[in-house]
Amino acid sequence: MGNALRFLYVKCCQPLSQGPDSLGPHGVTTATVGVTAIAHDLFQFDITSQVPEGLSQHVVSSKKAQANWYKKLLQAWKEAKPPPKTPEEAARLIIQTLKNHKKADVEGLLAFYSLPLPHTLAELDISGAPSSWSDGVKFELKTLPVRFSSVSVDAKAVADGDTITVYVDTKDPRESANVPRGVHEAAIQRSKARAVRDYTKADELQKKIVDAGYRVINSPNNDDVLARKYRIRLRGIDAPESSMPFGKEAKEELTKLVQGKCLKVLIYCEDRYGRCVGDIYCNKIFVQEFMLKKGLAWHYTAYDQRPELASWEQDARAARAGLWASSNPEKPWEWRKERRNGA
Repeated sequence: MGNALRFLYVKCCQPLSQGPDSLGPHGVTTATVGVTAIAHDLFQFDITSQVPEGLSQHVVSSKKAQANWYKKLLQAWKEAKPPPKTPEEAARLIIQTLKNHKKADVEGLLAFYSLPLPHTLAELDISGAPSSWSDGVKFELKTLPVRFSSVSVDAKAVADGDTITVYVDTKDPRESANVPRGVHEAAIQRSKARAVRDYTKADELQKKIVDAGYRVINSPNNDDVLARKYRIRLRGIDAPESSMPFGKEAKEELTKLVQGKCLKVLIYCEDRYGRCVGDIYCNKIFVQEFMLKKGLAWHYTAYDQRPELASWEQDARAARAGLWASSNPEKPWEWRKERRNGA
């Protein structure tokens, strides 16, 4: 069994000493629903191969079909990095894993665990990202309904036309359980140091926070917000390097698009440099589409075969936009390879 599933079960789903009337239809206490309930049932299925009692009252397919769902969900849950921690994340994992099954079964399973239904998830989705995840999405960084961004970007955070740094509010449910104790305590002590104008100590604590991959940022209402740093590599495109033709223009256009904005980022994997590889949406704009249509990036076919990306590049080529004004622009991956070999 995956460590994440076992941990969630041990922490949240151990049986409580309550009477039989306190048990809900999914086999855990009525106070334990949603993510912890399905984690409990997947844990039990991994041991017994039995689906929970009462599920048949919510779905239309047979017990044999239900067991097939749980096999798929168990595997998907183990492979998720990190595993679902919110009802929305658990619902999306179920919807994506069982996307080829009957709608009544998927919605019945979601209702069984008191998880959001597909139309509810669509209503929660903002920033222009699709209402359902495509294959391979591991997790999502998303904005919160507050006055400051849970994902914020400043001009210095844009490294080039295909890499940016974002900061995610640690109050986000996906982040809150993972903040190291030392970072949390340093943030508290920094706030106290600033309150008494001990800025030397505050700066030392800020450095400790930054070295751990976090940062304290100031919100529009002057509150300190502890945020986690993520470096994001835009999935499926490769922009010119800074010293290449149109490298500066690519960085400038990306900066203008995302600076100070709330972003939605769908993360697929991590590359060899420790960056999260993802799709980025900003004010209903798909950032990769924007960069390709501007002629400021190549479709990175070695790592991404999506036909829409190829189509957007072809449109830019036909319009001789950006780097396509040149008849034979140098590919950034070949440019990097030549310099590696030369070095």
